[in-house]
Amino acid sequence: MYAELKGEEIFKVQKSIAVKLVKSIPLGLRRFFTMAVAGAFYHLSRKHRLIAIHNLLRSFPEKPVEEIIKIAKASYLSFALVAAEFADIAYFKKDNLHKWITIEGLENYKEACSEGKGVLLFGAHFGNWEIGNAALAITTQPFTFIYRILDSTFLENKITQVRASYGNISLAKENAMRPIIRLLKKGSTINMLIDQNVAWYGGVFVDFFGRPACATFGLALLALHTGAPVLPSFTRREPNGKYILEIGPKVEIIHSTDRNNDILLNTQNFTKIIEEKIRKSPEQWFWVHQRWKTKLCQAKKRG
Repeated sequence: MYAELKGEEIFKVQKSIAVKLVKSIPLGLRRFFTMAVAGAFYHLSRKHRLIAIHNLLRSFPEKPVEEIIKIAKASYLSFALVAAEFADIAYFKKDNLHKWITIEGLENYKEACSEGKGVLLFGAHFGNWEIGNAALAITTQPFTFIYRILDSTFLENKITQVRASYGNISLAKENAMRPIIRLLKKGSTINMLIDQNVAWYGGVFVDFFGRPACATFGLALLALHTGAPVLPSFTRREPNGKYILEIGPKVEIIHSTDRNNDILLNTQNFTKIIEEKIRKSPEQWFWVHQRWKTKLCQAKKRG
């Protein structure tokens, strides 16, 4: 039968086998291995280690260096856990979710859905967002997750496959504005992570940990154009290894006659919510990312 499959079908089988092989490794062993690799990478990659420490020093000038280094190391390990646990997501069901995660604020989400304008969820590369996405889709209904296409075709397809296993659709952020608007008009939910650096032409500069950071204006633009409710969604890791998906109340959207200023102010509000969440558990955010890479001097005035 396998020999009769061709092209894309063979690749799907290979991806499925890869996920099953990873899942066959005990979770404890996977966690140990990925954390060991992350720990080694922290010490071996001087460039990335310094990026993380520099970002933390600038963001928490009041903290001693010893604590900064501790947070930097923990951040590497947190991301390693995301990788270690990923294969398990394909096997999530309603009857085993409680072993992994609980959801707080689900009433906020259901109320937003009832408005009939679609829903815009936003979060960050914090805790384990993939587990949170799966839990929400399984508990309620699947939604569309906006993402950046990975450089590795294998990882790209593997991750997309796992997301599809619980019904979610992965939509690349490039040229996604029109498809998103169409989905919102149908009452769909759109989920996006808006904590990463963008080029000057794709964002606005907002305050993030006391420094100007270029943040995507896409979420603000969508909220203003469609009227869809906007809610924060973060998946925080607990000390016992389980997670809590926290869905906040609807964010009030500033809507005036000055559209450019509205985009700036709303984007700042979204970013402030992300910062507040990170400050409470800084070790669960991806500090190695060059979040402040785009500089103010690169920006040009918008018409």
